[in-house]
Amino acid sequence: MAKAIERYFNVALYLLVLSGFGALASTRGLDLPAVVLVGLALALRGCQLLTRREFAIPERWTNILTLIYVFIYLADYFFVSRGFLGATVHLALFAMVVRLFSLQRTRDHYMLAALSFLMVLAAAVLTVGSVFLLSFAGFLLVAVITFVLMEMRHSVAAEQTHAQDPRVASPTRHMAYALLAIAPALMLMILAGSFLIFFLLPRVSSRYLSAYTPTSDVSTGFTDRVQLGRIGQIQQSSAVVMHIEIQNDLQGAYDLKWRGIALSAFDGRVWSNSYEQTQMRPAGDGSYRLAPLVDPRGASVVASRSIRYRVLMEPLGTNVFFLAERPQSLAGNFRQVSMDAGGAVYDLDADPINRYEAESQLAEIDSDELRLAANTAPEGMDQYLKLPPLDSRIPKLAEEITAQASSNYDKAVALEQYLSTRFGYTLELARSLPQDPLANFLFERKQGHCEYFASSMAVMLRSLRIPSRIVTGFRGGEYNDLTGQYVVRASDAHSWVEAYFPGSGWISFDPTPAGSLLTRTGWSRMQLYVDAAASFWREWIINYDVSHQRTLGKDAATSSRQFFDEARRWIERQHRAMLRSARRAHQHFANFPVRWLGGLIAFTAVAITLLNLRRLISGLRAHSLRAHPERAPRESAALWYDRMVGRMARLGWRKSPSQTPLDFVAAIQEAALQKKVARFTRAYESARFDKSVDDAQSLPELFKDIATAEDANSRKTTGRTAAS
Repeated sequence: MAKAIERYFNVALYLLVLSGFGALASTRGLDLPAVVLVGLALALRGCQLLTRREFAIPERWTNILTLIYVFIYLADYFFVSRGFLGATVHLALFAMVVRLFSLQRTRDHYMLAALSFLMVLAAAVLTVGSVFLLSFAGFLLVAVITFVLMEMRHSVAAEQTHAQDPRVASPTRHMAYALLAIAPALMLMILAGSFLIFFLLPRVSSRYLSAYTPTSDVSTGFTDRVQLGRIGQIQQSSAVVMHIEIQNDLQGAYDLKWRGIALSAFDGRVWSNSYEQTQMRPAGDGSYRLAPLVDPRGASVVASRSIRYRVLMEPLGTNVFFLAERPQSLAGNFRQVSMDAGGAVYDLDADPINRYEAESQLAEIDSDELRLAANTAPEGMDQYLKLPPLDSRIPKLAEEITAQASSNYDKAVALEQYLSTRFGYTLELARSLPQDPLANFLFERKQGHCEYFASSMAVMLRSLRIPSRIVTGFRGGEYNDLTGQYVVRASDAHSWVEAYFPGSGWISFDPTPAGSLLTRTGWSRMQLYVDAAASFWREWIINYDVSHQRTLGKDAATSSRQFFDEARRWIERQHRAMLRSARRAHQHFANFPVRWLGGLIAFTAVAITLLNLRRLISGLRAHSLRAHPERAPRESAALWYDRMVGRMARLGWRKSPSQTPLDFVAAIQEAALQKKVARFTRAYESARFDKSVDDAQSLPELFKDIATAEDANSRKTTGRTAAS
């Protein structure tokens, strides 16, 4: 048994390490060399356990390797990982591999278990997906078995005397089955308790060690400097970047642009801006009031309706808020928020953006008013008119396209229609950026992604002295009817154009072909369920805080009030129904008292008869047997004998269950009474066992003799009492 415990413990400890490393590797936060090297080491250890060939690193070499890795850790921290978390994870992996092949003392086992837990903790930092819950459940299951075996191993080693092995077939197999049976139950109880504590005690901060979350590649497309073609690279990914829930939208009726950053400077290859950010002060309710993006001298934009929406962000590594056009307010758990002249809103806190709520004012464009706008650029718009050295064909093409347009607005519309109808959409990017990307797109390739369309329109607008800029963000998103949220993916990344019109401000144009914006891979229902689970995980696990607890409390209080109100209304309805029934019954009683009284008596009689039916049947059968013992001599004899025993009990002679009929006769001390009982007993036995009809018929007379003796005895007792 001791050897079996030792072997099971080694296997469980190995599985604990393997599950911890699996949880860490599943986050995709480990570099490929670390995954390969540690994976090979774990495979080698697994082969050792299967073949039972142990190989241990000498303790002296363990110390030398540890000292060497101190210098490797410093090099990793400053030159390879260039971060505390990555270098520390590599250190933990190295210590784990070394200890895995040098298990000599009990403390080595404890250290290996602690390193496994640290790997799971690192996985919790590096992941935001619901897959971590499955990984953690597997780790917890193995951990329960490991620590149970660790305690059994410690107890066996500490005992001076050992008990004899149980004399059952395969005791070690029974022990293995018992462990496999109790471990899942303990795991489920631990998880249930953990979830209860988690929801009762929310975290204060948004996410622990959130500063070490790796930066997403998507973030590089939403900075103040974006190279032409970068948005196209982002669009090739289907990774989810955010979920958006619009208030009172139950059918996915919106197709909105989610505005990120406006870029004004273009050098032919790179768009950038140099806007200064202005820190904003929160209002009294903690929200931030955002200035409308219109010309302060007046606007012809007619507000149609406002929308309120909530955004749940994936960890993109960007501090930009993505908002619907013309945002009015922003609310969330933020301490510092800034806004630039291009309308981009930034979070200045160290923690990444998790979720926020906002309100935007959707607008309808008055095209007639825009056509009346002045065709000259106002002062202060020079930065939106600057152009890099251009191919001479580009301004000429712009003139040709807008030759029939009489206003700047009509020119912008003509350019938008020309690009969206004459050019094709593709995400196949060139291996190297051409010397003049826009000229290559307009006159040679004639197909590209949204950046090329937006950049071409913005440049041609500037060549016509119309102020313009491009905006990067996302468009649309796929509506998930299971969660009521729009699922916005990296493939929804988009860029479009904003042109300035005096008196109206910045107006959006989108020259990208419309068909390209509707291209979807198609989600099955199962994928929607997976997305709903991931959304729940992000909302109620990763981002769970005091506000979520407050929401749960309000929902619980509302549900409780509704339940009690419904219960009270149900009781009132039942009470009113009972009163109506009572009134009807009273009227019937008042109108027909005799009928109701007779019915009540009849009902009572029937009820009493039914309750005592069994007793009545038994009594009738007993009377029949007593009156006609010849019909069933055996049953009649048993019945008369029971009556005789009852009579004798009144005289003080009780028959015990252990006495036979003859023993009972011998126990009676009065001679006369004993003779009568003896004659009765002989007749009883003859009728009972020999089925004698004559003896059965004689039992009533013999019983009367015994009853006469009882009456005589009672009279004597009464006379003695009176004399005294």
